[in-house]
Amino acid sequence: MRKYFICLAVLASCFNLLTFNACSQTAQLAAGVQKVTSGTIDKFTPYSFCSEQPMSAALNELPAGKLPFSIDDIKIKINDRGVVVEVPLDDTEQLYGFGMQIGSFNQRGLKKRPIVNDNPLNDLGYTHGPTTFYVSSKGYGVLINTSRYATFYCGNTSKLNKSKNDGKESNGGNSVEELYKSDNKASGSVTVDIPGAKGIEVFVFDGPDLKTAVQRYNLFSGGGAFPAIWGLGVKYRVKADFNQYQVDKMAAYFRDNHIPCDVLGLEPRWQTASYSCSYVWNKSFFPTPNEFIDSMKNKGFHINLWEHAFVSPKSPLYEPLKNKAGNYLVWNGLVPDFADTSASNLFANYHRQTFVQPGISGFKMDECDNSNIAFGSGAWSFPELSQFPSGIDGEQMHQLFGLLYQKTIYSIYKKLNQRTYLDVRASNAFASSYPAALYSDTYLHDEYIRMILNSGFAGMIWSPEVRESNSIKDFIRRSQTAVLSAQTLYNSWYLQNPPWLQINREKNNKGELMDNAKEVEGDIRKLLNFRMSLVPYLYNAFADYHFKGIPPFRALVMDYPQDKNTFNLSDEYMVGNDILAAPLTEKMDERQVYLPEGIWYDYNTNQKYDGGKSYTIKPSLTQLPIFIKAGTILPLAKPVEFVAPNTKFEITCYVYGNGNKASLFEDDGLTFNYENDAYNTVNLVWSKGKGEVKRTGKFKSSRYIIKNWKVIN
Repeated sequence: MRKYFICLAVLASCFNLLTFNACSQTAQLAAGVQKVTSGTIDKFTPYSFCSEQPMSAALNELPAGKLPFSIDDIKIKINDRGVVVEVPLDDTEQLYGFGMQIGSFNQRGLKKRPIVNDNPLNDLGYTHGPTTFYVSSKGYGVLINTSRYATFYCGNTSKLNKSKNDGKESNGGNSVEELYKSDNKASGSVTVDIPGAKGIEVFVFDGPDLKTAVQRYNLFSGGGAFPAIWGLGVKYRVKADFNQYQVDKMAAYFRDNHIPCDVLGLEPRWQTASYSCSYVWNKSFFPTPNEFIDSMKNKGFHINLWEHAFVSPKSPLYEPLKNKAGNYLVWNGLVPDFADTSASNLFANYHRQTFVQPGISGFKMDECDNSNIAFGSGAWSFPELSQFPSGIDGEQMHQLFGLLYQKTIYSIYKKLNQRTYLDVRASNAFASSYPAALYSDTYLHDEYIRMILNSGFAGMIWSPEVRESNSIKDFIRRSQTAVLSAQTLYNSWYLQNPPWLQINREKNNKGELMDNAKEVEGDIRKLLNFRMSLVPYLYNAFADYHFKGIPPFRALVMDYPQDKNTFNLSDEYMVGNDILAAPLTEKMDERQVYLPEGIWYDYNTNQKYDGGKSYTIKPSLTQLPIFIKAGTILPLAKPVEFVAPNTKFEITCYVYGNGNKASLFEDDGLTFNYENDAYNTVNLVWSKGKGEVKRTGKFKSSRYIIKNWKVIN
């Protein structure tokens, strides 16, 4: 009888906790990473598909952090609607994240719905790369592990407190704007609404600061992406209907005019069917594809193929995947059930044999997001009510489709010990290790810049591609941003000629080049040569991303979290540890740039600036708007037109100020052999008026030759 009453007491206790923590459990997963679990967890979550193991040694090396609240203060409620999570939030906290956000930066006070969408717009959260991960200026991160459509109320809701009435009342504001504005101090929590869920996992990442919390997330996800070194050069996508001869002619243009280019991307017409996809070479356009690939390789070009994952009835994959796909078609094509390992293996094995082994270096994985859910006319993709053989539904599949597509394609290269750099139009949480750059059909330049910063909070890579432009000034400014991003990409899928020869689409396709085409071409060559000079520095930044979890491109608030001037600064960012970029858009002849604490040097003029202040800068169209931190050794290489397997970079070390040191990561740049310690660290030190180079490691060759040292006082 006593046992009976004890059981009833336990049941009653759990019932009462439905309004609080629903019998939640807490577990330590890694150094500085905890998980709170409550209820029955969904089978299909972002973390359930994370096959990379946490980088435990690197996590253990991070400084210990302490949450500004107790882990037990995270409240979880499970009811008939779904799950509600409440995470403590104080009045001074600033919030960042929720994936590749386009319309907002500091998320404090907003309602966010991080849902995958083909047209990111406004500040609600619809985007190509949504995540349920956010970080706080108080030095921690929180991830709600769900693939359901969730809503986050970021400190902007007030709950009824039945025990007291604080007496705050209002008779209305003096304006409509005042009446409806958000109160970002209304709540002491971030409240998360997850309809349909029967349980939840909440991952918590310690600091002690914002940057370290992001590092923990990336390292827990398997480390940051580490693309092939050639991927840090220049990528150019040719017109969609170009044939083999026209692509070869474009390749010759780049080499004859000494314009850097490493990758040529082929658009839809390389296939016999593209909406949906056949994944079969169109022999009327590419009669000898394998010979074409070899020819391009001999000229220093990697070939990237556009596709999407909707499988045409004309495809050899159609019948094998017919029973491993969703119950709705897209463009009359199958939607593979990538949540089913056998389906993803079929897709991957076909691509490996047909494309990767013959020499295709990467893929552009398009349209793996969703129709524009902001409009009733957006209906091209599969509906949320879809069902798949694995048991996943359409809503969860939409959230995970781009993530699983990346994983499927990336696995091909990983198994072949061959590194790549992919393009993808959708992603989600725990994607840090995938070398896939997100892109968008949206084209507002200021949003492109903001997405570079937001990518750093998301474990994602963002590619602010360049297409047509309103003016030459617009085109050059966009090119500057592309040069100062994770991937320098020109997308000419609807342009006959390179856009720098004619910015007007109609005239471009008629072959009518601008009168000053060669002058603009020269300006672009200068910018792209700088990009090639920056490759060793960027490669080292990506090594830090992989081994340490430090995003190579990140907001200033990540490095300077105590500086209130950085809290809402969404148009400046760090490139690696030592370069601050402040891009300009078309309407700007000058701009204000804020420099954090310390001494900074204008890269173009070598003028010194005291940090903690704002300055007006007026860079020309061929001057990149960047500043170098004092104490930096900036290793810039002699430009090359492409990065070959045997390329050796001739480096000039630019020494800014005193106390200088830097390092370069050195390996073959092509394989995963670095995972077995086949790499060197090249340490650069300037001391007592002399430069020193010390190379340590197990890589038997060298990529970097230190030729000169230049001191900038």
